[in-house]
Amino acid sequence: MTRAALVVLLGSAISASLVERGQAQSPQRGTAMTAPAPRVQATLAQLMKGTLYPASNVIFAAQDQNPADIPHAKDPNMATDPLTSSYGKWEAVENSALAIVEVANLLNLPGRKCTNGLDLPLKNADWAKFVQELQDAGMTAYTAAQAKDQDKITDAAAVMTTACANCHNKYREKKPADRCK
Repeated sequence: MTRAALVVLLGSAISASLVERGQAQSPQRGTAMTAPAPRVQATLAQLMKGTLYPASNVIFAAQDQNPADIPHAKDPNMATDPLTSSYGKWEAVENSALAIVEVANLLNLPGRKCTNGLDLPLKNADWAKFVQELQDAGMTAYTAAQAKDQDKITDAAAVMTTACANCHNKYREKKPADRCK
């Protein structure tokens, strides 16, 4: 058996296995492959505390001290501060800004809950607007970080502060039982 025939045979077997498990549809039937739906594990508060809060703090810290001047940690591979890690300085600001953009996508996944057990208000028009503002703020910070310009980072931090405040004023600044309504 030739190598090419083996590759085709193996690819067909994998595709058939995915079809049997409901993870894909057969291309022979003219339908596209589909991925399984993502599983949501974290509540909104956990997602905020574990990702958006630390990433935004990197952006806010870059306003006060030029990331290029921040020394690496004694062991940059083990640094808990992204600015002092092996991927620190301006690269940490860029990475944090992009993390904010990407995490905003997670705010639109069905099944995510607030800490009070209610679903996120994905159908509310203002929710989509707030998530888009967060993504835009992250991209503004990314552009500023790429330019390695502290003045632009200060402006980007203001955009991020506004985006966060808009959503927090509507949803977070309520009694916990009334959040996500």
